[in-house]
Amino acid sequence: MSTTSLTDLLADADAAGHDHAATGKNSGLQHIHNHATGSIVWFPTWKKFRETDDWSEAVEGVAEDFRSGAAPVDEWAAKFLAEDLDVLLTRAAASSDANVFVQENLVHHLTRTWAVGDAVAKAKGQDLPTGGTTPSVFAGYPYDVYAQDGGAFATALWNDVIDARRNRSIAEEAARKALKPVSRKALKNAARKAARR
Repeated sequence: MSTTSLTDLLADADAAGHDHAATGKNSGLQHIHNHATGSIVWFPTWKKFRETDDWSEAVEGVAEDFRSGAAPVDEWAAKFLAEDLDVLLTRAAASSDANVFVQENLVHHLTRTWAVGDAVAKAKGQDLPTGGTTPSVFAGYPYDVYAQDGGAFATALWNDVIDARRNRSIAEEAARKALKPVSRKALKNAARKAARR
């Protein structure tokens, strides 16, 4: 059993700074460049996450939730995953800065999602998912959580978090414009046009 913590791995990668080519190859970590903040955001592959202390704690925590619930494991997990994603995107939409929000929340969401998949497999006495096939618990989930060792999941989630904030801003702007008082001149012009019809 490993005694490596995910926090330590990510801190070591951060310390390497922009010399990240070697860090990525050797550490089992991947990264996304956050161009808006000028930083590099590190996250583990699902394989690397399983080598950390955090993995066993997260999987045991999820398994405990299974035991306390009444629903079958698959059903409980699928519902949890959908709600968890919804909460994340709602919080992202309400955040003041989506680029900072995604940086602070990406790793936690990725690892918790993988922990749910692994806990389901363990509860059902199955092998842990390896990315070859999508476990049934992820059948309705919008991301391929194991593709590219988790890189595809991280990138798609990152974009959706940024879009959630952008979409809310667009909706707020549209609502503001719709509530703008109509000028008297515009009303008179509309009345003239209506009278000519």
